[in-house]
Amino acid sequence: MNNTFGLLQITAMLGLYANNTCTQNELSVTASIISMTVGIFSNSLALFILVKSYNRIRIKSKASFLLFASSLVVTDLLGHLINGSLVLFVYSSHKKWEMFDPHRIVCSIFGACMVFFGLSPLFLGSAMAVERCIGVTRPIFHSTAIASHHMKRLLGLTWLLAALVAVFPLVLWRPYKVQSSRSWCFFYMEEPKDWLDVLLPLLFSMLGLLALLLSIVCNTLTSCTLLQARLRRKHHCRGTSYHIEMICQLLVIMLVSCVCWGPLLIHVILLSTRAKNEPASFSLLMVVRMATWNQILDPWVYILLRKAVLRKMFMLFHSCWSPKFHHLNRWQRSMLRSSMETSNSGVGLSDCRCLGRLPPSDTAIKPIA
Repeated sequence: MNNTFGLLQITAMLGLYANNTCTQNELSVTASIISMTVGIFSNSLALFILVKSYNRIRIKSKASFLLFASSLVVTDLLGHLINGSLVLFVYSSHKKWEMFDPHRIVCSIFGACMVFFGLSPLFLGSAMAVERCIGVTRPIFHSTAIASHHMKRLLGLTWLLAALVAVFPLVLWRPYKVQSSRSWCFFYMEEPKDWLDVLLPLLFSMLGLLALLLSIVCNTLTSCTLLQARLRRKHHCRGTSYHIEMICQLLVIMLVSCVCWGPLLIHVILLSTRAKNEPASFSLLMVVRMATWNQILDPWVYILLRKAVLRKMFMLFHSCWSPKFHHLNRWQRSMLRSSMETSNSGVGLSDCRCLGRLPPSDTAIKPIA
């Protein structure tokens, strides 16, 4: 009787565990599908906006920035398509890697894509920051010595560097490993065999952190230079308007990259340099999911942080939050108009229409022709 009761308890526990596992898998698949769909839509919309701006803009520095921005959006779009498709394939195969990937070919491709599409946005963001820093701090050198083919070569070098880091483990016969959640592949984080298994994730994290640090330094220098120039009135508003727009976009991209990728890069360093061979915690999957939001938030920077959108948002905010100011200003204009009509009977209707644009002065008011 006791054995029967024990068997029933074990069966119930196994059934509950299976139900929880199925529920977690369904939630993970749903989250992956939503993330993939939103990422593809966002990047496609941002790419359409950037290509349209690239074809319209004839300013050299703006064109270089839009080239890098479009490349960043294309990279994020391909990352969502390829990595998202691989995740859905793994879940559709019920995570049975031994059956559908006995030779670890899919795992190697999955791990290489994770590294490539992870480092590429960081490298492109740092390259955009360096290009803007040179364009603002050394405008003559940027306009004379840096041509469009130089920008395209730099773009190719950033992709090449990310690709070399991604295939480096395969060249050294250190293939990527299925992680503990069995839904993705990455470096050997749980059971490093030798110093190469420690060096490879450290190389990935250090390069990513260096790219973030370079972006922070260059964007800080560029922002300080633009602020100084604007305070000293060395540039006209028209000449610095697109600079300020690009700097705002770069600062938000840098902030998003630091928030999304910083925890993963630091977590990988901590796991690689731990003293004991302890298993990697499940939080690694959480910081990886957090890093994937970088590819979702990046395109919305170019969608929202545009001059036209910012101008409309400012006007909407100004109209919503300062109605009293508008009423006061309208009341002052009406009072000024009525006083002018009573004091100066010779002023015509056309002159009164221009009084709203008169500069404030304590002296006699003159009508604008």
